[in-house]
Amino acid sequence: MNHRIRGLYLPDGTLHRFAEGKATKGLTEHIASRDRSTDFQALGMYLPNPDPVLKKMGKDTAVYRDLRSDAHVGGSVRRRKAAVKAMEWRIVDSVTGQTGTRPSQKASPRAMLLAQDALADLDLDALLSEMLDAPLLGWVPMEVMWQRMPWAGGALLPAQVLAKPHEWFHFTPEGELRFRSRDQPMYGEALQPRKFLVPRQDASYANPYGFADLSMCFWPTTFKRGGLKFWVTFAEKYGTPWVVGKQPRSAGKTETDALLDQLEAMVQDAVAVVPDDSSVDIMESGGKSDSAGAYKELLMFCRSEVSIALLGQNQSTEASSTHASAVAGLQVTQDLRDGDARLIEAAINRLLRWVTDLNESEAAPSPRFELYEQTEISETQAKRDEAMHRAGATFSPAYWMRAYGLQEGDLVQTAVNPTESPGTNPPRRTEGSDAPPEGDSGTPDYADHFADPRKMVQRDAIDDLVDQELQGWQDAISPLINPVQDLLDEAVTKGWTAAELIERLPALAAQMDPSALAEQLARTSMLARLGAGAGIPTDDTQG
Repeated sequence: MNHRIRGLYLPDGTLHRFAEGKATKGLTEHIASRDRSTDFQALGMYLPNPDPVLKKMGKDTAVYRDLRSDAHVGGSVRRRKAAVKAMEWRIVDSVTGQTGTRPSQKASPRAMLLAQDALADLDLDALLSEMLDAPLLGWVPMEVMWQRMPWAGGALLPAQVLAKPHEWFHFTPEGELRFRSRDQPMYGEALQPRKFLVPRQDASYANPYGFADLSMCFWPTTFKRGGLKFWVTFAEKYGTPWVVGKQPRSAGKTETDALLDQLEAMVQDAVAVVPDDSSVDIMESGGKSDSAGAYKELLMFCRSEVSIALLGQNQSTEASSTHASAVAGLQVTQDLRDGDARLIEAAINRLLRWVTDLNESEAAPSPRFELYEQTEISETQAKRDEAMHRAGATFSPAYWMRAYGLQEGDLVQTAVNPTESPGTNPPRRTEGSDAPPEGDSGTPDYADHFADPRKMVQRDAIDDLVDQELQGWQDAISPLINPVQDLLDEAVTKGWTAAELIERLPALAAQMDPSALAEQLARTSMLARLGAGAGIPTDDTQG
């Protein structure tokens, strides 16, 4: 059945079907957008931060920065940042995925040098510390100060990357970052491309400001501060002994006030003078330990909540945790560290992309910035690999790179000496020393077999002559071996039986000329006698 295609061929040779316009209509446009939704907050000049804590309190992210004055919050923040800053970093020239490295995306050598120069000129430790505020506050606006660098061939590189206050910026309903200047305090000024880096954590269409981990610490820290205040008041009230003075009923207000002043002085100086008809008792508060424990439990609960929010666990920060639970808790922290590291990589890779765009071209591949952990080499594995290597095992360069964290170019391929067996290592000689190599006695290999050192001789012209003659054995044996090998190959090709092969052997033997082999044997026998006469030990001369 002949199906007719309804369409129009375009000048480039492609076919435009008549039904395509109707079928694809609206696929490239937004249907669910802020200007068409019932969210009236999105109809303003800017999109407010949807953070529930900030929205309820009517404040900005400055309230989160104030939380760092708390000892536990500040210590957890430093620990989380230190976990990322302790990682190693490198710049690679391509993107490596599950299917391997794609050569078409390798950056040029000049782009690699520019990336190295760009990061070398920056205070990377301070830059990482400011970027790591993004997981804590949700986002960080960072302005890039570009400058022509004469020492880099006049390339345009970032001289500084500075974090600016959050209060100066906001996002539009379209998710565009704007600067709230004096001229445009409400809507804000549009920013120049490649000017501001904005690291963000879990940013989305509904929330371009990202998610702030410190929002989970606000209420626990607030309650902890309030509970600590009440605990201090409780300790002051019930932790200090009460001094009770007793006076006769006939005493007036003047005498009572005078006794009260003396008791206050007694509390401070432990000395007081009272009338002889008055008495002073010191009373201890009892039965309040349970009430004090309630305040302590509240504070410890708030501490645990902060640890879980910032470190992902509370096992390594509580005194009641065991070593096993603390180690298990640190594994969760490592997952958070890897997430923070990916956020840093994305921000710095955007900066390197801009460096390539401004100095190479927008179509040129850009180098990649990677954070990684320097793995500790297992001593047991190293000894095992060395033993296997000495036993004859040969490992591929891919294994060495994977097992020991090597990079491309660290391994140099060297030719294998055919006289050495696979897996053997050459003897090591100490630099600057005339001593024989380690593991080498300095004598020929047969020294252990012949214990008499008087029979050990140095190499001379006869030894060289023997070695030269031994090299001719291949030429002497080849005329006898090659015809047999050819006959075997023919038998396999034609499918001969063993009997058919044996029938052809006498005819083949009649065609062979063993004179070259006989001459070689005679020459070798003569050289062996010459060597024996020169003092080279043989089986006949032993003993």
